This record gives sequence, C-alpha cells and structure tokens, in this order.
Amino acid sequence: MNAPATAEPPVVVIGAGPVGLAAAAHLTERGIEPLVLEAGLAAGSAVRQWAHVRLFSPWGEVVDPAAEKLLAPTGWVRPDASAYPSGGDWAEHYLKPLADALGQRVRYGATVTGVSRTGRDRVVDADRENQPFTVHIRYADGREERTPARAVIDASGTWTAPGPAGGDGLPALGEHAAADRIAYRVPDLADPDVRARYAGRRTAVIGSGASAFTALAYLADLARTDDGEGTHATWILRRGISGSTFGGGQADQLPARGALGLAAKAAVDDGYADAVTGFRTQAIERDGDGRLVLVGEDGRRLEPVDQLIVLTGFRPDLSFLSELRLGLDERLQAPVELAPLIDPNVHSCGTVYPHGHRQLSHPERGVYLVGMKSYGRAPTFLAMTGYEQVRSVVAALAGDLESADRVELTLPETGVCGGAGLFDAPEATEDDQAGGGCCGAPAPEPQPVRLATAATATAAAATPATAPAPAPAPAAQTEQAAPADQTQTGGGCCGA
Repeated sequence: MNAPATAEPPVVVIGAGPVGLAAAAHLTERGIEPLVLEAGLAAGSAVRQWAHVRLFSPWGEVVDPAAEKLLAPTGWVRPDASAYPSGGDWAEHYLKPLADALGQRVRYGATVTGVSRTGRDRVVDADRENQPFTVHIRYADGREERTPARAVIDASGTWTAPGPAGGDGLPALGEHAAADRIAYRVPDLADPDVRARYAGRRTAVIGSGASAFTALAYLADLARTDDGEGTHATWILRRGISGSTFGGGQADQLPARGALGLAAKAAVDDGYADAVTGFRTQAIERDGDGRLVLVGEDGRRLEPVDQLIVLTGFRPDLSFLSELRLGLDERLQAPVELAPLIDPNVHSCGTVYPHGHRQLSHPERGVYLVGMKSYGRAPTFLAMTGYEQVRSVVAALAGDLESADRVELTLPETGVCGGAGLFDAPEATEDDQAGGGCCGAPAPEPQPVRLATAATATAAAATPATAPAPAPAPAAQTEQAAPADQTQTGGGCCGA
C-alpha cells in the first residue's frame, strides 16, 4: 500500500543503529520530522549481534550530543565517560532508550527494498530534483509500502556484507561448500555451543585488523583454560610482518585499541598462534577427515584446520539504491569527495580530515550515505566520526550552511603508519615500507613465523590498568558494520 501524503514528507533514515538514531536526534532538534526504518526487531540490531565484544572507545566518545539532549528529559544518565561498554551495553543502555525517546518515529521489521525519485527512474532528467523521494519498504509480516521522503540518510552500515576469504575479493573456490566450518564474525566464546566449536581445535583466522586481533586474543584466552587445552590458531596475513602489524600499541591514543594489538601479539609470542604471511587464499578444500585445507594463489597448502574465521572487512550493500545517481569512488565505494581522505592504500600516519555534508553529497541531491556505510570498504571508522557527519548533514538539510560547513573533529591517533595497499605486498622492501612515514621493517619471506620479543611483556605491563579486556566493536560501532570503532587514522608516528 502507499503511505498517505503529507504537506512535508519526513526525512527517511535507514538504520536504527548509533549513527542512524543520532541523525534522528539531530533532525528532531532542528524541528525536522524523521522516519527511521530498521530492518531488525530492535534498536541496534546489528550491534546486538556482537554484544559480547567490547568497544575500544569509552562511553564519553560513543554518545552523540544531540541524542543526549533528547534523552535528558527521560531521566537517562550517561554511564561513566571513562568506562568501556560492550556492544550489548551500548545497545541496551543507550540505543534502546534513545529509540524509545523517538517513539513512533522508529519502525522495526522495516526493510528498505528501494529508493528512487517519485515517478522518475535513474535515467529521467525532467523535473527530477523537484520530485520527492519514494522509499519502498517491506515489513516483517510481508506487507509492502511506499512512503515519500524529502531526503534520505542511509545509515544502514555494512554488517550484513562481510568480505570473503578469497585473496582477490571474491569467495575462494570451495568457500560456499565449507560454510558449515566458516564464521565471518568474532565468535562469542562465552556461548557453550560456540565454545565447543573451537575448544581444543585448530582454527585459521584470516584478517589483519581489530577483529582479527580480537579473535586471536579470544582463542588464546580459551587455550589457557582447562576445557580449552590444545586450542591453537593459525593467523593468515596477506602481507608480511612489519612494525605496524599489531597496531600502535602504547602510541595509540585509545589505550584499549592499543592493548588489543598487544594481546594479539602475546597470543603469537606465547605459542597459541602461528602467523602465515604473504598468503592469499585461492581455494578451500577438505581432507579425508572433513577438515579444511587452505590453498594459496602461489600453490602453498596449509595444514588442515577444524574451523575458519574470516575477518576481511565489510562492504556496503548498494542494491536498493540502484535507481539513485550516486557518486562513488571506484575503489572504496565511498563518496568521491570523501574517498581520498580515507583511502587505506595511501594513508600514512595521518588523521582523517574533518568532513561533512559537502564530502558526503552525491549528484542526487538530498541523499547521504553516513556512518560506516559512507566509508565503503575502508576499515577506518569511529562512531564519533558518524556523529559529526550527521550533525553536518542535518544542518545542511535545515538550510544552516554556516553550521554545516563548520566541521570540527579530532580523532585519537593510532600510532600506525603505512597504507594497506603497500603493506599488502609481502615483497615490499624496508625502504618501501619506511617511505610511508616510519616503522620501516623488511617483510619476511612468506612462511609460518613465531614472533617473540623481550619487549612484549614490558609493553603489556605498560598498558593502563583501566583498559578493558581486548575487544573491538564490529563496525564502527554503528549500525552495521564491522567491528566498529575500527580505525587506522592515526597521527603520531609509531612512538614506542
């Protein structure tokens, strides 16, 4: 059915995660009616899927200012600003109360299946910009609806589209057939059934970011327990080992993020994991016992493993936006003006520049991709970035360009140098790696390695006692996506 027409259509916000709900709060503050469409059955439904993972940003950095103002009359009190919430904490103690405060402006079980201009497909120019948007919705009970919108803010994230194991960006041969032994999320080892899947077994972990660090740390913790004896991980990296492999450590201005990399390093140093470098997966085969054998593009075959955890990032789902005219970078699938600021191929020892509505705009006026989705395939997102994005976007929609253009955001430095494109090359030389800024270290020949340094224990001991147990939040801790709060946007240069 069609929703009844109103004098002023709402701004449709896709996704009731952290950034989507923040957008709704800013719209409400500006006197603009929002309509939030959430495919899940609760606020922060994607965040709830990694409820067991702890953010490495504290409460003080994951609460939007406009949202806090909206919550204040309800008696809500922000948790200790210096404490680190888990995904479950974030969803239950912030996102749910915020959605409740927005009331009927949030609809659940509402999947957006398409967005277009009313009566205009992608091809038609005539009178296009004068037409409102039309948003097609499918509800959980099977009902379908079209609703008009004056603008569309897509904060749906990337959580539903994880990257595959294949080194070329496509699923490895045999990956679909091996689905019963593959996970694409950080496992919840507190769940007895999940724990039994990994305890005492060999698990391969593919990935080099915060999620991979978390999985390695979790598996090492399991191996240290009585019921987890014999648990072992094989960490598969497409690049070589360098000074930035384990993140910024003590140079990271988010202590918990730095501690996460140190915990992963300890897992390797203590013998609970081996690292295989320069390995790009081409195929996944089964041995006679049904275990998985990973085959590299160079023909190498790794020892069989019982389970595989693939943590190779996330991708934006653009299918329901196909009738809109989007301006996206051909590499990252991020807005063309934003892409150069976040491109992991080239960024080195620098923060993401402040950005807002101008960098997030598209040829189709009135459409914005925000939050983790705005970053496309780039793994460099923090929740506070999304909050600043929607503040600027909403100000622009309200006609307050002075405020919209006044974008100010200072992100914590990681202490990490070098772009992913460079470090993906296992043959990179020391000079090549140093050229990105600092931390130059020659990559070893592709082979299993054990890392052991006397500095490990010292570095771990230097981690602030207040840092939480290692754990990243998938997806920028926003609606989607990938562990959240993932970022490679550091300013400082690998101070140790």
